[in-house]
Amino acid sequence: MTTSADRTEPDTAGAAAATNGAAAEPKSTPAAEQVRAEQVHPVRRVASSVGHRFGAAAVAFAVLVTIFGAAFAVSTPPFWGHDEITQFGRAYQVAHGGFLPERIEDTRGISYGGEVPTSITELMGFALTDYTTNPQEPDPMVADPADYDRLKSAEISAAEKPVWFTNTAAYSPVPYIPAALGIRVAEALGLEVGGMILATRLAGLAVYLALVGFALWALRRHRVQWLVFAVALLPIAVFQAGTVTADTMTNALAIMVSALLVKALFRGDRLGRTETAALLAATVLLPLSKPTYVLLAMLVVLVPAERFAFGSAEPKRWQRLVPWVFAGVGAVCFALWTKIAGPTTEGMGLMRPEHQWKSVRPGDQLSGILGDPLAFVDVFGDSIVYRDQRWFIQFFGELGFAYIDVPALSIVACLLAFAVALGISDRMTASTRWRTWVAALTVAASVAMIYVTLYMSFTPVGYYIVDGVQGRYFVPLAIVAFAVLLRWMPLRLTDTEGKTPTFGPALTIIAASTVGLIAAFAKYHAIVWG
Repeated sequence: MTTSADRTEPDTAGAAAATNGAAAEPKSTPAAEQVRAEQVHPVRRVASSVGHRFGAAAVAFAVLVTIFGAAFAVSTPPFWGHDEITQFGRAYQVAHGGFLPERIEDTRGISYGGEVPTSITELMGFALTDYTTNPQEPDPMVADPADYDRLKSAEISAAEKPVWFTNTAAYSPVPYIPAALGIRVAEALGLEVGGMILATRLAGLAVYLALVGFALWALRRHRVQWLVFAVALLPIAVFQAGTVTADTMTNALAIMVSALLVKALFRGDRLGRTETAALLAATVLLPLSKPTYVLLAMLVVLVPAERFAFGSAEPKRWQRLVPWVFAGVGAVCFALWTKIAGPTTEGMGLMRPEHQWKSVRPGDQLSGILGDPLAFVDVFGDSIVYRDQRWFIQFFGELGFAYIDVPALSIVACLLAFAVALGISDRMTASTRWRTWVAALTVAASVAMIYVTLYMSFTPVGYYIVDGVQGRYFVPLAIVAFAVLLRWMPLRLTDTEGKTPTFGPALTIIAASTVGLIAAFAKYHAIVWG
């Protein structure tokens, strides 16, 4: 393959071109078309047929995320996911009508949480001790699988006890809807403790599959579908989809929003009715899922009104205001929930070692930023110096509270998938220069929000870095960031005829993503279970 900067390259906008690699060709006679069709390899013919209807990336994603998401859901010990104890506690609270943060008694200080069945809290306590007291290598991290089997087989008790989850009490009920539904289904079926945890995990996985699958289906006629595919199948994203966390819903909504923005804003396609409804709804739901991504949702206002399915090619004046109205509603919901959840930040210090319980003071941090912004910039710079490599690895995967990094093979495989997907992506010429700059600045501002939020709500006053930043927090911003890069980068991969192939590259991306997931799962299972 070669690279080409030719901006006049024909766009393979049709489904066949996006999924089967067929480049734009001159029209020919029906007889010639029949002969050509008979000469196509059966595998490519089936792939083309599937791609026409569902989109090749959507089908491949559905297969891989189902297999590996379910594998992580089953293999990950109960409550070994990222903050899974507090995530499950909040989900259980939401499932039983507790939508607002609730104070609980705690001699250590300000605390928020809720009631959870004692049979579940016993397993929570056991898991907490197990993943924080690990043996030396090469012994497995799990102390005794039989203990987990015993605790998982217990019935859901009627008695309940309070569980601390100040960190997740700050989240609105929206990202916990899938998990809450899983809990209610488990209760209706009379499942035991292990069955409830698995049902809760699988409910989140199902929503991730549905929302991201829809996003890929929307891009089925564009080669950029493979870039979204590669991001959605990062090992960290699939691992989180298989555990109980608000990030499952957040990632799914962010990927869907980003994919629809790429289609309408950067590619210039008109959205269908379902796509329009999905984008507008997500403009409200995403800010309520995780506040740091509120600006990503606000990018909906950059999409020209004629690219929404408002019923006519030339939108009426009131129709042009619809995206702004939804963005405004999303912003208001974000502001209201921020005010509601604000008091929880006073209890975030309890997540730190005991000698730092009183050192997390958001008011003092904000005063410090406003009074001496250069000092904060210096702290930010030191954070990059000391932690950038850690964040890079975490972007691909630091799996749960076992803190297992995905292997180098997984990272290399994901980078290969990214490189090929970027190389064959469509040209993003529909976005004007100023819209592209706004999108770029929005991504930068969203990154800044991540740092500022953690500096204020988790970092002790006077600490030398911004603490608590995780590489996985940048995954929801990756697609729009890549779209901006593609808008400014004219180079693409081409074959010897100067055309952009997709069938071979698509197989390469699928294979690379699969290898990355296999390697990550194999390492995780071997270290945790032996």
